[in-house]
Amino acid sequence: MQIECISGGPLPTNCYLLTDEETGKTAVIDPGFYNSQLEKAVQKHQVVMILLTHGHFDHITGVKKLAVETGAKIYMDAADSDFPMKPELNLSSAMGLDAIEPFVPDVQLHDGSTIELGSLQIKVMHTPGHTRGGCCYLVGDTLFSGDTLMCGTVGRTDLPTGSYEEIRKSVQRLRDLPGEWRVLPGHEFETKLSWERSNNPYMEAE
Repeated sequence: MQIECISGGPLPTNCYLLTDEETGKTAVIDPGFYNSQLEKAVQKHQVVMILLTHGHFDHITGVKKLAVETGAKIYMDAADSDFPMKPELNLSSAMGLDAIEPFVPDVQLHDGSTIELGSLQIKVMHTPGHTRGGCCYLVGDTLFSGDTLMCGTVGRTDLPTGSYEEIRKSVQRLRDLPGEWRVLPGHEFETKLSWERSNNPYMEAE
């Protein structure tokens, strides 16, 4: 598999293009923007799906345009499926931004769901805490962690539907995954699960 990271938007957000090398099919993960760099990258790929880790504006702003341009289906955890239609939940109103063009996910995901991207098997892990419908995607030895787990920390929990107790449980589930994982978060730097197990205070047993 091939992975390309493009960062953009006001925060900025990491958007990932995950490509199955056998079939050329690509999933775009968290298009929180739609800038010229992402547009050019998308034109080089056969984009068939958009995978969302949660429903905040900085992870979904580019979804509708990307879906229209490519015909890709939108996948999202069922518990966050109303975020694209509610500015008070996706935080676009709180940030003083234009309302996100609403959309309805084509596929609602649940813990343990499996998505096929060509020859790749993508497993969904429901990881609430940052939002009630946060999720992570596991494929090969790579974990796309959204805002659940970031280098040395976790996503904030003081926003609508957030929960400190839930995010602690979620990252401890990630901690207990067997083996080593490359962790690709929604913001800032790539990390390794082994490093997080040793250094991230939120992974410590309570």
